[in-house]
Amino acid sequence: MITLLEKAVIGMALLRLLSGSVEIFAAFLMIKYNDVEKALIINSSLALIGPTILIITTTIGLIGLADKIAFGKFVWIFLGVAFIIYGVKSS
Repeated sequence: MITLLEKAVIGMALLRLLSGSVEIFAAFLMIKYNDVEKALIINSSLALIGPTILIITTTIGLIGLADKIAFGKFVWIFLGVAFIIYGVKSS
């Protein structure tokens, strides 16, 4: 039996695979350089990638659900994502 996947699901999964691959590559770079300062720089650069992938993945998912969700719920979802990003970034 063949199961067809939605384009939005494929796009979201591919972005998450890309994000995970970047994280693993960053870990290898940290081990390669074996320096705390360089590891901190690499780790800080990942802080830019994470929220970007989150926003893009959420946007793809919402576009896939656009015909099934009321506009008011979109506002709540975007507010939730904004709060997550604000909470992670503010320190």
